[in-house]
Amino acid sequence: MTLTGALHLNFGGNPQGPAGTGKTETTKDLAKALAINCVVFNCSDGLDVLMMARFFSGLAQSGAWSCFDEFNRIGIEVLSVIAQQILTIQSAVRAKVKEFEFNEKLMPLNLRFGVFITMNPGYAGRTELPDNLKALFRPVSMMIPDYRLIAQIILYSEGFESASQLSTKMVKLYSLSSEQLSKQSHYDFGMRAVKSVLVMAGTLKRQNADLDENIVLIRAMRDSNIPKFLEHDVPLFEGIISDLFPGVVVPDINYGKLEQAVRNQLRIRKFQTPDKYVRKIIQLLETMLVRHGVMIVGSTGTGKTTCSKTLASALRQLHADGVLDPWYKDVTISTLNPKAITMGELYGETDMNTNEWTEGIVSKLVKDAVNDADDPKKKENKNWINFDGPVDALWIENMNTVLDDNKTLCLPNGQRIKLVET
Repeated sequence: MTLTGALHLNFGGNPQGPAGTGKTETTKDLAKALAINCVVFNCSDGLDVLMMARFFSGLAQSGAWSCFDEFNRIGIEVLSVIAQQILTIQSAVRAKVKEFEFNEKLMPLNLRFGVFITMNPGYAGRTELPDNLKALFRPVSMMIPDYRLIAQIILYSEGFESASQLSTKMVKLYSLSSEQLSKQSHYDFGMRAVKSVLVMAGTLKRQNADLDENIVLIRAMRDSNIPKFLEHDVPLFEGIISDLFPGVVVPDINYGKLEQAVRNQLRIRKFQTPDKYVRKIIQLLETMLVRHGVMIVGSTGTGKTTCSKTLASALRQLHADGVLDPWYKDVTISTLNPKAITMGELYGETDMNTNEWTEGIVSKLVKDAVNDADDPKKKENKNWINFDGPVDALWIENMNTVLDDNKTLCLPNGQRIKLVET
C-alpha cells in the first residue's frame, strides 16, 4: 500500500532493509498484481550516466517499471546525475504531457512509468544517497517476515496436509540451529534457506506421494543443511531434529551407482577413496539439486576443486553407461579465477572514449551456456561455471540477481541474460 501511495504521488518506491526480507519480491508482486512489466536490474559500480539514460528513456516510452537492486552500489557522481534524469521524467508524468524532452531528444511518454530502488544500507562499500535523489523516492523499511506463515503457505501449495504443524517445527528447528550451532560465516538460516528447503520438500513429496510427510520434510531439511555444517555441528543438528520429531526414523537414500562411479573416478585420478570424502562429493550433488548457485568452502588443499571435478567425471561416466536420470549428463566445467583479472575483464566494460562495449569472460561463458541450452545437440548437457578463487564483495555482488530467484545476469551495458531452467 505504501508503494502504491508513492505511485499516486508520482514518486518512486525505496524498500530498504536486510537481505531476504522481500524487497525485490514485494516490488515484483505489486507489478504482477497491476499487470505491469517489471524489469529487475542489478546495479554495480560500473554503471555510467549514458547507460542509465538509455534505461530510463526505454522505461518512460514503454510505461514499464524497473526495480534497481542494490541501488546504492552506484558511484556518488553517477547518482547525482540519475536524480536529475528521474526528476525530468517524474515532472513530465505529473504534467501528464504526451511528449517531453529527455537527454536532448524529444520522446513520447507513457504515464505508467515507475522506478523502484532497493537498498541494503548496512553493507560496506555502499554510497549514501544524495538528498536530491532521496526526495524522489518514498522510503519503505522492511523487517524480517513471519517465517512460520510463509512456510505454512508454501507447504500447503506444495501439497502437504499437515502444513501448520510442520511449519511450526521447521521454523523452530532453524531458530534453535542459529542459537546452538557454532557461528560460521557461511551458515545461513534466513528466508532464502527456508524457501529452498520448502521447494525441495515439495519435489520429494511429488516423487514419494505415499511417504509420511514428517519423513519428507526431515529428509529435505537434512539433505540441504548437513552438507554445509562443520563436523562437530552435525550431531547437534541431528539431535535438534530428533527432539522436534521424536520417534521418526528417516531411511538413508541409496546412491549405489553414483557412489561406485565416484570411487571409480577417484581411483582413475590416483586418489584414495575415504568414505567421508565420497560422502562430501555426493552432498555436493544434493546441494546442486536445491540451489543453482553453490559454494564449496574450505582451506587451501582440502580438495574443493577435486570435489567438483570428480563429481562431473562421475556424472559423465553414468551418462555414458546409459543410467537414466535427469542429472546424469555430460558436464562441461568452465573454470576462471575472478581475482586474477579486472572487473571490466570479468563482466565486460564500455570504452569511455569510443562508447564501444567489450565482452567480459563471465558474460561470454553465460551466453554460451544459454545458447547451448537452445541447441538440440547440446541441450542435455550441463554447464558449470566455476569461480575458482577467493570470494569478496567486489565481484560476487555483481552476481546478486544471478544467485537469487531472478536468475538473471545484469551487465553494465544494460543487457540482461536470463539463465535457463534445467
